[in-house]
Amino acid sequence: MSTAKVTYVGNLRTECEHLNSGRTYITDAPVDNNGKGEAFSPTDTVATGLANCMLTTMGIKAMGLNIILDGSTALVTKTMAANPRRISKIEVVMDLPANIDRKSQQILENTANTCPVHYSLHPDIVRSVVFNWG
Repeated sequence: MSTAKVTYVGNLRTECEHLNSGRTYITDAPVDNNGKGEAFSPTDTVATGLANCMLTTMGIKAMGLNIILDGSTALVTKTMAANPRRISKIEVVMDLPANIDRKSQQILENTANTCPVHYSLHPDIVRSVVFNWG
């Protein structure tokens, strides 16, 4: 079964539908590549996907440890390179609860750093991850 349907709607914009839920989002080409930059670019979704995956897998592990990560955030910065145009670096800065013991922090950090998206990204993409515990 397919995961998503992507439709090119014109003017360098796509509409993406998650087939199981029917939820949608749009992407636009970035301003530095002939676009309007009015939504996530395709490369923004890749970079953001890393943080999504890290927080989701941490959340799964946290449930098993009876830890609440609600309200945790990740700030994502994507750097592009040229020739060929590609993502060269993804920086993720996570702000997480302060009331978590060091052993659990280490377990959660390892979980984040071994998420499926992390392993799916090209090895040439530099990943910089900072965990701020409180």
